[in-house]
Amino acid sequence: MSGSTARSEAPDPERFVERITEFTEDDLHALCEATHAAIIDGGGFGWVNPPGRRALESYFRGVLLVPERELFVARLNGTIVGSAHLVRPPRNNEAQAFAASLMHSYIAPYARGHGLATLLMHSVEDRARELGYHILNLDVRETQTAAIRLYESLGYERWGVHPEYALVRGKVIRGYFYCKRLRPRRQ
Repeated sequence: MSGSTARSEAPDPERFVERITEFTEDDLHALCEATHAAIIDGGGFGWVNPPGRRALESYFRGVLLVPERELFVARLNGTIVGSAHLVRPPRNNEAQAFAASLMHSYIAPYARGHGLATLLMHSVEDRARELGYHILNLDVRETQTAAIRLYESLGYERWGVHPEYALVRGKVIRGYFYCKRLRPRRQ
């Protein structure tokens, strides 16, 4: 080594996002664990308290059955650590058929800091573009400051505030509403 100190560098973690249409038992377990952790941490879902494993499993199995929903999962080193839903408008809503919604977007607290939230958002946006949507809508609790920073950094514009959006542990929380015009992404 000629006098130099050997440095051991950990390899960069493998990270990717995919749209899924079925679960393996391991994937469903990891998704429920990530969701549980995100709920406890205070964000990414409508639940304030984790509903239990059975309820989460039923919920996610149900998501895959809804034709207007697409489930995206974020993986870190092969394990699911977050998710988001792309929700298409119902077929009877012709007037708003140009806009889709992003719901329940989160990365588990133990997997943050690897750029997965941005990768997840870009994947959902790309799919919405592919499906022909021009607008992506979302809403978020005012307490989810990291998510708000992410959305705003990605060009989402806040267009409204709901003064009594959520009730969390007895406290009324405001909600922020955002939209983004989906222009073609530069390669």
